[in-house]
Amino acid sequence: MKRLDLTSPSPAENLAAEEVFLDAAENGDSGEMLLFWEPRETFVVVGYANKISTEVNVAACEKKNVPIFRRCTGGGTVVQMRGGLNYSLILRIDESGETRNITSANQFIMEKNRAAIEGEVRSQKSEVRISVRGHTDLALTIHNSSLITPKKFAGNSQRRRKNYLLFHGTLLLDCDLDLISELLLMPSLEPDYRAHRPHSDFVTNLNLPAEKIKSALAAAWGADEKLTHPPLEKIYALAREKYSTRDWNFKF
Repeated sequence: MKRLDLTSPSPAENLAAEEVFLDAAENGDSGEMLLFWEPRETFVVVGYANKISTEVNVAACEKKNVPIFRRCTGGGTVVQMRGGLNYSLILRIDESGETRNITSANQFIMEKNRAAIEGEVRSQKSEVRISVRGHTDLALTIHNSSLITPKKFAGNSQRRRKNYLLFHGTLLLDCDLDLISELLLMPSLEPDYRAHRPHSDFVTNLNLPAEKIKSALAAAWGADEKLTHPPLEKIYALAREKYSTRDWNFKF
């Protein structure tokens, strides 16, 4: 599997890159890969079907000049900011294997990611446990004299084509978590383990350097070959024609 670190100062380009690589794999121009990018500014990203007025505190975003974007996958709304890390997996769909359908792919990918990240975390903090919660959340608990309620540090989502899928997620590593409460409303849908907790009581930082998480995930997926010559012109074009437009970002 190939690996690429491709952080652009443009949020639209970061979002477009994921779709470009999925299209390239589906069209036979590339194959499985692992992409990383880190936000350089604060912006909000809604899931494909999210209604902005339901999920986002639009007035707060406007006051702070925080732009709102829409991604090509489902799932909930996230605040992207410095201190976060995004990964994107492009995987082949095996009709008789773990990626054969949405549920099996979720279970397969999330368990592999969970194990990789927990191994890195526990090498520094042995009392920490990582678990898969909801459908595709990663949550942190601390085992000592008592069991702390699980707190989410990563959300993930999936998009499928005929032959390949995109599975991606955002990890909170060293983020300003107050921004989440400030810029987002309570979600319209929530997993049972959230138990109606506000953002401030529900999310947490992993407090590890991005490079350590990148290395752990790359090792888990065997992404040891660097991708050279990414299709930058296609990424720029899709960012300009789709992910930078109001018609796309504010379609719901």
